Amino acid sequence: MDNEKVLALFDQQMREGARPEGPGSRVERVGGVVRYIGSYPGWNGVIWSDLDEAGADHEIAEQVRYFTELGREFEWKQYAHDTPGDLGERLLAAGFTPEPTEALMIAESAAQAGEVALAEGIELVPVTDEAGIDLMAAVHEQAFGTDSSRFARAMKLQLAEAPDTLVAVLATAHGVPVSGARMELIPGTQFAGLWGGGTAEAWRGKGIYRALVSYRARIAAERGYRYLQVDASDDSRPILHRLGFAQLSTTTPYNYEP
Repeated sequence: MDNEKVLALFDQQMREGARPEGPGSRVERVGGVVRYIGSYPGWNGVIWSDLDEAGADHEIAEQVRYFTELGREFEWKQYAHDTPGDLGERLLAAGFTPEPTEALMIAESAAQAGEVALAEGIELVPVTDEAGIDLMAAVHEQAFGTDSSRFARAMKLQLAEAPDTLVAVLATAHGVPVSGARMELIPGTQFAGLWGGGTAEAWRGKGIYRALVSYRARIAAERGYRYLQVDASDDSRPILHRLGFAQLSTTTPYNYEP
C-alpha cells in the first residue's frame, strides 16, 4: 500500500469530496472548508479545510457563527497534515475543546478478511434491529464508561433510513453481549470506516477485537470497499498495528458548543 497516495485519496473522497450519508443530511462547501450537517440527532462538523495563516481565524469564526445560528454543537476534525500548522491552537483560542488525539489508520480490506478462531462460547451476531442496537449501546457503556443514548438514536435513524450504509455486530459470550462494533459504508468511495469495538473488561485479550475487524473486513471486501479506515485510540492503535494497519496521520476532534 502506497501510504502517501492512500492518504491523498482519503482526503479527496472522505473529506473534501464528502457526500451526505442519509436523508436529512447535507454537505456544504463554503470558503476554505467542507462542513457536514447531519439530520438530528446526527453528527455535525467541519471535515476538511484548506486554510492559510491570513484567513484561518476568519474562517473559524464563520463556522462558529453558522453552527451557533443553527443551535447545534459541532466538531472541527483537525488532521496533523492540515494547514496552517497551528490550526489546533487557533481552534483552542476560538473556544473549542479538544478530545484525545487519535491515529488515522488504514489497511486493505482483503488483507484483513481472514477467519479468526474464537474461544468456546463466543459468537458474532449481526445487529439488524433496534433491540440489537440497544444491546450494543449497553455494551459500549460498559466498555467505554460513557452515555451511549445519543449514539443509539443516531444508529437507529441510520438503520431505518439508510440501512445499506451500516453494518453492526455483537460479540456474545454464552449468549451475553460483551462487545459491539459497527462499520460505516460510504457509497462512491473506496473506504469503509470501522467504529466501536469496545469490549467489556472481563473479556478483553481474547481475540474479540481482532475477530470484529475480520468480520467487517470480509463484508467491506465483498461490497467493493478496498480500504478500512479507523480513528484509533491509544488502546486500539497497537492492536491495529499488529494486524497490519498503517498509521497515515493523526486526528484531533475539537468540539464547540454554542
